[in-house]
Amino acid sequence: MVLTYRSCYQGEGPVRLLKLLEREIETARIFNTNLPRKIWLKQHFSVGVNDVTRVLERMPPVAAAATGSFSRLDVSNRDSTDNAGSTLQLQAILLASDCNPRWLTKHLPSLASSRKVPVIYVKDKGGSLRLGELVKLKTAIAIGVK
Repeated sequence: MVLTYRSCYQGEGPVRLLKLLEREIETARIFNTNLPRKIWLKQHFSVGVNDVTRVLERMPPVAAAATGSFSRLDVSNRDSTDNAGSTLQLQAILLASDCNPRWLTKHLPSLASSRKVPVIYVKDKGGSLRLGELVKLKTAIAIGVK
């Protein structure tokens, strides 16, 4: 699956995408059972609009490159900090489009594009409920994948 800067999923698309993510989470958890699930999720995901915004603001802005490469989509950026002390990077943002009021998430697409982080909209009824199921919460408006 190729991630663009703004992908929208409707109908069966969000169901398949979220089920795929949930399977990957469970598979990764099987191989790493040392940490409790809640701590493991915090290490691999930013949950909520405030947390996603905080991580995006700590990421350095990327100058407009002519190549348009996704240098930050590397899986090796899983650690919260590296030896040089730089902040963690988001690989993608899952954003529920059914949030009310809409101004809660209005800033995220522009902030993400300045950091070259793709935004995936879940444009489905109950998108925030589905995102919440992914991280074992009632609802989640925004989830950042670290």
